[in-house]
Amino acid sequence: MLAILKYIKPYKYLIALIMVFTLIAIMLELYLPTLMADVVDVGIVNEDVPFIIKTGGWMVLFAFFAVLFTIAVAYISNRVALGFARDIRRRLFVKIESFSLQEFERVGPASLITRSTNDIKQIQDVVNMMLRMMTRAPLMLVGGIIMAVSREPVLSLVFLVAMPILVGSIVLIARKAIPLFGLLQKRTDRLNLLLRETLSGIRVIRAFNRVNFEKARFTEANNEYRDTGVKVNRIIAVVFPIMLITMNFTNIAIVWFGAIRIDQGAMQVGNLMAFLQYAMMILMSLIMMSYAFIMIPRAQASAERINEVLNIQAKITDSSTARKLVSDVSKLEFRNVTFHYEGAEKPALDNISFQAKAGETIAIIGSTGAGKSTLVQLILRYYDIDIGKIMVGDTDIRDVKIKDLRNKIGYVPQKASLFSGTIAENVRFGKDDATDTEVIEALKTAQAMEFIEVKEEGIHSHISQAGANLSGGQKQRLAIARALVRKVNIYIFDDSFSALDYKTDARLRHALKQKIEDAIVIIVAQRVRTVMNADRIILLNEGKLVGNGTHEELLKDNSIYQEIVASQQTEGESA
Repeated sequence: MLAILKYIKPYKYLIALIMVFTLIAIMLELYLPTLMADVVDVGIVNEDVPFIIKTGGWMVLFAFFAVLFTIAVAYISNRVALGFARDIRRRLFVKIESFSLQEFERVGPASLITRSTNDIKQIQDVVNMMLRMMTRAPLMLVGGIIMAVSREPVLSLVFLVAMPILVGSIVLIARKAIPLFGLLQKRTDRLNLLLRETLSGIRVIRAFNRVNFEKARFTEANNEYRDTGVKVNRIIAVVFPIMLITMNFTNIAIVWFGAIRIDQGAMQVGNLMAFLQYAMMILMSLIMMSYAFIMIPRAQASAERINEVLNIQAKITDSSTARKLVSDVSKLEFRNVTFHYEGAEKPALDNISFQAKAGETIAIIGSTGAGKSTLVQLILRYYDIDIGKIMVGDTDIRDVKIKDLRNKIGYVPQKASLFSGTIAENVRFGKDDATDTEVIEALKTAQAMEFIEVKEEGIHSHISQAGANLSGGQKQRLAIARALVRKVNIYIFDDSFSALDYKTDARLRHALKQKIEDAIVIIVAQRVRTVMNADRIILLNEGKLVGNGTHEELLKDNSIYQEIVASQQTEGESA
């Protein structure tokens, strides 16, 4: 928790103001019982009406300013807590954005969402509470004890019995609750994961009639969350009856022994009334502190989870010697590249070497799991290789600034990821300052204008979240346009023609040949028809390079390629 609280430093002056205002409010409140005692013991006993009016006026004035300062404290506390939560959320988001895919996959999207929302909300609530209660309660406790003891030292001995009971119950319950709060957040992760999977895969779930299965999974996770929450709240629920009983018995004891002292002439009625008020202040401050100590463990669990993410060191970062890639990229080369996924026994890519030059189209083909997508992701430095080098021009990509490297690449992933907004906004995701003319040119090259032109608003037509109102082929063409608008040196198409019909596929490849003829083009594909006109075809099998040549050369000499071609030959398609 302390590690998270270091981010509250920018608000130190506001926190100081909170403490000053709280101190003033408490001093005013602590003086009210003394004035009330004077009203009873002096004004009422002596029937001094002017004194009663004068003292009552001071009480109203003090109460008004006490309320005013308390409202100011509440406002400033909320502002600090919300600003603090905003800062942490921004830091967490920036940190997550810096992760390589390896770190991202280790924590998981569902858990990262929980940590960025629910966990930060828990800390925000506790910070707000600490600024309001944890500054107020100790000051009121100390002030109340001082005022009570100064008025009636003998009667103050009652607190020696009440306070240990309250403090002991708080400590015991806090120790029991801490482990359960951490478990509760893990249960929240699980719920978020199931919700995310169910909502994103709703079509598949319904298509395979797995609704009841998913209901059962969610019900189980939901019940686990409920059971953990019940345990936590059951423990917390014990606190308040103990406190109420202790408070009530304390009040009974004060009235009992106070009445005896009044009967003995050692104490006045006004003093007893004031002492009761101070006793209530002392006990209320303990209740506020106990509530804070109950909430802090949950925030502690959330803070640990947030710190866990903030303390993760991204494995793929710019080195201290990384430099800007100033020259145009005319060559891309793999030199004996070997790469393992974390925890894998076998390498995903094993001793891969090939070269691609500007103006060349290199196709990568192979069976599922051969390492095709892994290979192109290494170019983008989503992962770092174990052995060998990947050269851009004459520079190892690990010696180039990551941002600069990726600025030279137009990437179209296997799954076309679109964002809610307009078609133009999605295309401009590749280039912020692209004009409408550039957007339309990229869309024409991607063969997307044929379905855009029939829309009333054209390129300004709205796209639903994740492109839900578009077909698979339409989404792929928009993703291709987004890469083309960048006008870069390297274009990577990772199986991004799979949803296109053969006619559109052929037109698109012909248009690409004309528009990006000076760039390095890497096409990952399953279909031989898509890659057969490439300048060279890289054939992968189980992570190894087993073929490198033109379609005709591989068809003539490579048995694995021959098998792939034979498996794809149909009545309407031949190699």
